[in-house]
Amino acid sequence: MTQQAIPYTAPNFALIDQAGKERTLADYRGKWLVLYFYPKDDTPGCTTEACSLRDVATELDAIEAEVVGISADDAKSHEKFITKHHLNFTLLSDPKKKVIEAYGAWGKKMFGKEGILRKTFIINPNGQVVKVYGRVTPLGHGDQVIDELRRLQKLA
Repeated sequence: MTQQAIPYTAPNFALIDQAGKERTLADYRGKWLVLYFYPKDDTPGCTTEACSLRDVATELDAIEAEVVGISADDAKSHEKFITKHHLNFTLLSDPKKKVIEAYGAWGKKMFGKEGILRKTFIINPNGQVVKVYGRVTPLGHGDQVIDELRRLQKLA
């Protein structure tokens, strides 16, 4: 996927969450959505990023925004990750990597290997991508997202 001019329509998805329930982009219509892609459950960077987003739950609730994470891990792995780290948001499983690719979150990583890139998308209540974070730094990402959401909501 090439870099698109913002805002643009978010690619649709229909994926299974940690409880085996199908979730779609339409489920979040009318809300601000923080959609983040990460390489693997329970690895150091992914845990840091997930906990950073977990820790801003009160602020996210106050500004009526939801967080959803997507990786290629299965629902059972997601369920363990959520339980172990007391995560308070939905994780979706994309084993075929179709949604990961649709959002441009697949590509070259360090040392030339290909894989899931750590990327975050802020999607407005109308289903448009209004902010993209490429190459996310896991530590403090939750605070970064909160600041940007507040800025974007003032403009809306």
